[in-house]
Amino acid sequence: MSKGSDLLVAALENEGVDRIFGIPGEENLDVVESIRKSSIELILTRHEQAAAFMAATHGRLTGRPGVCITTLGPGALNLTTGAAYALLGAMPMVMITGQKGVRSSRQARFQIVDVVAAMKPLTKLSRQIVSPRMIPGVVREAFRVAGEERPGPVHLELPEDIAAEECDAVAPIPPHPVELPLASPLALDRAAQMIMEAERPLAMMGAAASRPRSTSDLAQFVLRTGIPYFTTQMGKGTVPGGTELYMGTAALSERDYVHEAIERADLIITIGHDTVEKPPFIMGADGPKVIHVGYQPATVEQVYFPQTEVIGDIGASLRLLTDRLEGNIPNAQALLPLREGILNRIAARDSEDRFTPQRLVHDVRAVMPADGILALDNGMYKIWSRATTARASPTRCCSTMRWLQWAPACRRR
Repeated sequence: MSKGSDLLVAALENEGVDRIFGIPGEENLDVVESIRKSSIELILTRHEQAAAFMAATHGRLTGRPGVCITTLGPGALNLTTGAAYALLGAMPMVMITGQKGVRSSRQARFQIVDVVAAMKPLTKLSRQIVSPRMIPGVVREAFRVAGEERPGPVHLELPEDIAAEECDAVAPIPPHPVELPLASPLALDRAAQMIMEAERPLAMMGAAASRPRSTSDLAQFVLRTGIPYFTTQMGKGTVPGGTELYMGTAALSERDYVHEAIERADLIITIGHDTVEKPPFIMGADGPKVIHVGYQPATVEQVYFPQTEVIGDIGASLRLLTDRLEGNIPNAQALLPLREGILNRIAARDSEDRFTPQRLVHDVRAVMPADGILALDNGMYKIWSRATTARASPTRCCSTMRWLQWAPACRRR
């Protein structure tokens, strides 16, 4: 016989979970005890909101859903800001909250809030577990939904009587790989033709380009096509190791240093752009054409309406697009001569005797080790750090969608 809490923890181990962030409480004590006897580490936080932030960021950096746990009522509702953070930032996360017994309760409605309903607008899936035998299936579905495109948070509520109830052991459901579809040959041919005919092409790496699985293909696209690129704040670090084709980061929507290149481009290939991010440029009738390369179709907005789309697994689709383009782009580096001037202007005041944003970033980078992490809150200094910190590794540069700007981290390069 196994308790519901034991089945839950076994299902989490089955998903590869090695740590959980959270705070114990009366209604999740059975789960906490099951964690204690498992291979999973429980990382205690001072506040439930921090547990959600940590789980979401863990999910973004690893590509696997992070997990957090809280008790009922106020503890569970403290996860809501972190849930919004993960939803906007496309970060896979599973939140597990406690609840009073659902079959009988000697405390009436004390501290009971409909957390499942409260979480629905902030998650991809929110549901209550009403039987221990359903736990393996519910957990497998939660991780599948959290990790599939577009990633995001999932909420599971486990009442204390279900967690304590014993039943016959139920085997976990083994995860299996899911291959994303590739872009259609017609879409790839259309995009390749536009790029080959462009006079001043420019590439942009956005938020969805930062998925760990796409890193090597993104780098090969840049290196094999020779097209200069810039990044959004969330896309910074997507081309590992850096290249001499990096033009800068668009920390603002217009009149930023890198917009000198953006405004001269006649074609921009946006790779992984997510419109919940601050617009890196404003499209207009007389502006450049845009090719949207993404896991999902573009969200058409007043400021973003691409002329063609390449939809499918970003890494694999870019690999096919690169095969069509390599050696066939006569004007690939037309905008590259602007690079030196842009980067020089960004760093122009980094050695002045007085205190300037550029000087601050320069001095911090000078004393940081190569694998150091810089944690930032929100504000203008965050924008300067994003603009002036050079290329970063894809999992060390963790700015957010400007919803919270919680602890962005930039790795020195």
